[in-house]
Amino acid sequence: MGLYNAAGTTRYTKANVPVTEDPDPIVVVDDDLYSKIPYVGEKGPDYGPDAETEGGYRALVLKAGTKIRRSELDRLYFPTAVVDTVTPATGLAAGGTAVVIRGSYLDGATKVTFGGTDGTAFSVVSPSEIHVTSPAHAAGAVDVVVVDDSGNATKTSGFTYA
Repeated sequence: MGLYNAAGTTRYTKANVPVTEDPDPIVVVDDDLYSKIPYVGEKGPDYGPDAETEGGYRALVLKAGTKIRRSELDRLYFPTAVVDTVTPATGLAAGGTAVVIRGSYLDGATKVTFGGTDGTAFSVVSPSEIHVTSPAHAAGAVDVVVVDDSGNATKTSGFTYA
């Protein structure tokens, strides 16, 4: 018993079987996974102070034991953050400007950088809003980067130090 090549001249073992690792592996979900569905009233999603939706609900999206390709899991449930606006877009070189970042899928963000320097007082208010304080930096325009495990989102020249 065993595996051989077509000519029958090479016997394969578990260690040398000619296989290629799949760059997009199938993963098995180990726990029931739910998505939070916000209540959307006349004014849009109603987020409470803890970024949980008031009146929202959870929906089962993947049951334990489900097999799914990693890329599909990422595409469906871990979209890359998008930065639409940085307000205000200018501040003092000394830092300390309270900044509001608005966009989409911001709830996985772990920090914000201004020209490569971490902002302070970082807070994810909702999936569409982050509050952060600008750090000190030399005068000029800098990129604002929202660091997210699903992929960073950059607002090129999004903040200008005066």
